[in-house]
Amino acid sequence: MQLNGSQILIECLKEQGVDTVFGYPGGAILNVYDELYKNSDKITHILTSHEQGASHAADGYARATGKVGVCFATSGPGATNLVTGIATAYMDSVPIVAVTCNVGVSLLGKDSFQEIDITGVTMPITKHNFIVKDVHKLADVVRSAFKIAASGRPGPVLIDITKDATAAMAEYEYKKPETIERVTDTITEEAVDKAVEMIAQAKKPFVFVGGGAVISGADKELAEFVKKLHAPVTDSLMGKGAFNGTDPLYMGMLGMHGTKAANFGVSECDLLVVVGARFSDRVTGNAKKFATNAKIVQFDIDPAEINKNVKVDASVIGDVREVLKRVNDKLPQQNHDEWVTYVEGLAKKYPLTYHTDKLTGPYIMEKIYEVTKGDAIITTEVGQHQMWAAQFYKYKEPRQLLTSGGLGTMGYGLGASIGAKWGRRDKTVINIAGDGCFRMNMNEIATATRYNIPVIEVVVNNHVLGMVRQWQTLFYGQRYSATVLDDQVDFVKLAEAMGAKGYKVTTCEEFEAAIKDAIALNIPCLLDCHIEKDDKVFPMVAPGAAISEAFGEEKFLDC
Repeated sequence: MQLNGSQILIECLKEQGVDTVFGYPGGAILNVYDELYKNSDKITHILTSHEQGASHAADGYARATGKVGVCFATSGPGATNLVTGIATAYMDSVPIVAVTCNVGVSLLGKDSFQEIDITGVTMPITKHNFIVKDVHKLADVVRSAFKIAASGRPGPVLIDITKDATAAMAEYEYKKPETIERVTDTITEEAVDKAVEMIAQAKKPFVFVGGGAVISGADKELAEFVKKLHAPVTDSLMGKGAFNGTDPLYMGMLGMHGTKAANFGVSECDLLVVVGARFSDRVTGNAKKFATNAKIVQFDIDPAEINKNVKVDASVIGDVREVLKRVNDKLPQQNHDEWVTYVEGLAKKYPLTYHTDKLTGPYIMEKIYEVTKGDAIITTEVGQHQMWAAQFYKYKEPRQLLTSGGLGTMGYGLGASIGAKWGRRDKTVINIAGDGCFRMNMNEIATATRYNIPVIEVVVNNHVLGMVRQWQTLFYGQRYSATVLDDQVDFVKLAEAMGAKGYKVTTCEEFEAAIKDAIALNIPCLLDCHIEKDDKVFPMVAPGAAISEAFGEEKFLDC
């Protein structure tokens, strides 16, 4: 049947099972929004306060549900406002499809009003991108975009459509979406056998879990593997929940703000099995000094990650769930009682601690864990509060922690929480923010109230840029350049002005009462939690140091 480009786009979205789009309209994309209006019973549009919020909401929706998230923006500044969100998704391998519209073909390249080469801008931060000038190619492009976003190592795809293509007519015929197959053709018997042989020979193995295990849904296979190997487990920020954080074999996060048990244990192990992790600099510290006593076996879907940051001794390329299945089939039951007992001793010797006589970030996270019984979805911004959320909330299953790990995007979490809650209405969704991060995209509180999306915004308010200040304290001679936020902004009044319920919290007792009340009310709420400006995240590994050199509060006290 003959349809115009806007109709074809909407029909293709319905083909792909899209039920929600996050976006913001404008002149170039008006034809699409007109058609979206006519299909509002099939596809819900969430009007965010800013296009960046739309991209983060699509990202949060994708991370929480495992589906492809979708966002819309118009040409020019509308499109460029998506860029940070697209880059965030790219760094963390999140499947989103961003649809922008551009000026008509006759106006391209002429510095027309609100014209931008958004495919050129986003080329380095998308898995693939398209510009569609011919309506006859639109349907195939949309279908390809969804397949590319979701297949293999997922990532963002951008489709830019000229305005005339959204109005032109073409033949449309429904097509059932292609099944996304897991990557298994790269998994060789030889590679699996070598990995199993090395694993079976290890005396002091350690398992390091990354975001790839979450993306592939490998939690059951990973649990079986760890049980067979009988080894301690650590994870990256992106790997949280792939292995149950309440399991006795779980030793906490690895890296710059990882536990001493994890950092010291990995430094002493003789075999490190890496499941879907990419050896980020925040994990390895000084890469030349990382796990120098260990042979390394890496399971990853992306061959580009092998030997990129850390040289490995063996690897199996493919979907990590499928890799683990094959390894589990061949691996005999192992026993490492002495090694496990030793690492458990490290955990007892170096527990995560904090001051209990005042309101602190760690207390806030432990109380949220207690009140939600560990079943909430936690989104975060970036900084000290993000690390406390990683350290002190125990993630029992995948897709519970949604955070900007690779790009480190301040302003990510609130939009992401809106997308996550919309996609997982069965879950309590709480965004943990610092006061600096909240200022970035706090206008999205208005989005939550407009649609009555009951997210809870917890602002860990220390009146400074806490993580930057921590570095200034430890490494920059306490020269606090541009990090003090001690002004007159009242977050409670601000939240209430946008229609949310606000709480000012200064004590542990006030926080416990406020978080319980916010959950019970089931409406958008903000908790403005005031903590001391010099509270720090420990342990810490100094930049350029080995993870075996992790230090605690004692170094801060010496400053």
